[in-house]
Amino acid sequence: MKAAVFYGPNNLKLENVEKPIISEEEILLNVKVSAICGTDVRIYQGKKTKGVRTPSIIGHELVGVIEEVGENIEDYFVGERIGVMPVIGCGKCYYCLNGRENVCANRTAIGYEFDGGFAEYVRIPSRAIKAGNLVKIPDHISYEKAVVAEPLACCLNGQRKANVKMGDVVVVIGGGPIGLMHVQLAKIAGASSVILSEPIEHRREKGLLVGANHAIDPNQVSLEELVLSETNGLGADVVVLAIGVPSIVNSSANLLKKGGTLNLFAGFTKGVLSEMDPNVVHYNEITINGSASLTRSDYHKALSLISSGQINIDAITTNGYTLDAVEQAILDVRDGKGMKAVITQ
Repeated sequence: MKAAVFYGPNNLKLENVEKPIISEEEILLNVKVSAICGTDVRIYQGKKTKGVRTPSIIGHELVGVIEEVGENIEDYFVGERIGVMPVIGCGKCYYCLNGRENVCANRTAIGYEFDGGFAEYVRIPSRAIKAGNLVKIPDHISYEKAVVAEPLACCLNGQRKANVKMGDVVVVIGGGPIGLMHVQLAKIAGASSVILSEPIEHRREKGLLVGANHAIDPNQVSLEELVLSETNGLGADVVVLAIGVPSIVNSSANLLKKGGTLNLFAGFTKGVLSEMDPNVVHYNEITINGSASLTRSDYHKALSLISSGQINIDAITTNGYTLDAVEQAILDVRDGKGMKAVITQ
């Protein structure tokens, strides 16, 4: 089978490799569509290393059709359309037992410890099947839309941490696919105004298309002044940082009203630190939190939102890539060309 094999930073090669052989407890999935995540870009650049093996097949956003089923598998059948939750919790550790399976102490993931979706076929390990990490996709949802369920589920986790409420003023910093999902989810949650900060013009246009009330270039317009004018001088209720730029964490916190919440949604490069004014946190009583990955419940909710048409998928995806062009897709995402690159096989 064809697969994009990751050998290390900036070294991804399309090769013919052996098709996976499954055991009686496993499933072989024919990958129909995969997508590029910002984390894939960081892996490619060598900025994300935890759980990443070399050589290996990366890619954790994937959907497909069951090709083979192990003899001991009872609930899945050849030909079924399947979405994959990549993060596999152990179900036994402190975090799994206390509602935080997304940060399981013993977590493994497809696209990391197990070969991922930038290939024609992927082996689904038994622990993923037993944990309920496979979801059957309704026939009326296209693969190109269903593949967005995984990152959308991660955004649902972030929104829950940010605690967006009806009437809130929300600032989303970064207008890539993740940022535009946050814009849409904030509006669904009842935000009265969503302000998007994004320097790339076509992303600002898409931000307005999906429901942002304002979409500004922070290099041309003062984001702080706009937030104050929109909130009678109080500040935003919630700020979601959807880009991993440490240098703007402090300025993002300064956009909040007293008692507001800053959600650090994006991943950051290990070892790169951010300066923070503790007085902003202390005297304004703001909350700063993070969000990592997704829960199984988040994935099901995300698929339901996609199924009901409440999320504009077309605005946040760029189609037309094939497995032969995975590296180019990664580079285009890195360079801000288009939106979420979707790879169809």
